[in-house]
Amino acid sequence: MSHSTPTPDKAAQRTADATAAEPGRPVVRIAQLHKSYDGNRVLRGIDADVHRGEVLCLIGPSGSGKSTLLRCVAQLETPDAGVIAVDDEPLGVRLHRGRLHRLPPAAARRQRAEVGMVFQHFNLFAHLTVLENIIEAPVRVRGQSRQEAVAAADALLARVGLAGRRDSYPSQLSGGQQQRVAIARALAMNPKVMLFDEPTSALDPELVGEVLDVLTELAASGMTMIVATHEMDFARDVADRVVFLDQGLIVEVGPAHQVITAPEQARTQAFLRRLA
Repeated sequence: MSHSTPTPDKAAQRTADATAAEPGRPVVRIAQLHKSYDGNRVLRGIDADVHRGEVLCLIGPSGSGKSTLLRCVAQLETPDAGVIAVDDEPLGVRLHRGRLHRLPPAAARRQRAEVGMVFQHFNLFAHLTVLENIIEAPVRVRGQSRQEAVAAADALLARVGLAGRRDSYPSQLSGGQQQRVAIARALAMNPKVMLFDEPTSALDPELVGEVLDVLTELAASGMTMIVATHEMDFARDVADRVVFLDQGLIVEVGPAHQVITAPEQARTQAFLRRLA
């Protein structure tokens, strides 16, 4: 696949086009999000919005809270406080008689299907073929027919450059190929937002580009994405906005090119110098 990188101007225009019909309405809204583990405060009052078609990159040192933030949005972790909403629907809770109540399991599963997540280490089912990995959730959770799910899976495999590998097992694929299958599997649920948690960090350097190519294509297509990454060139060139997290706080947020090339905060500057 060719690696075509949109300029910051193109990225901004893409977001403007995608949100023109619904100005000011975020797809994802995060308000005063807190999360602790054993007394360690990992997220300390995070506020963030992500608009339709926007690519938001999370950067920051290890342990800054990037993965925990994504896992809370994916409902893999339960926040201690705060609200996360997708298309104005609070995740994991419902309001009844003025009080918030945890959603019953079936309703929570339906909500989780609206958010796709791709992990560092692929998390494919080793005993299933590529095709079976991709169609499992659409058939079981969405109730798609097998025929419909297979057709969609074949189209997604072609999109991520893996046409012809539907009958392979994960062990027969490179790390980059496995990650591209994981992306196809998440896309098969037609999520409203895609989350990527350091999607290239477990890959050999020569395989990173093939995964970033897929993310770049998704961004160009208008997919709403939140990406935790250490790939600063990708963040600068593909993201619309960049959030720098440190010690569970948002230290700096702004247009991608500005934050990466001319950060205003000393902590952001020091972090980027260490990566240079």
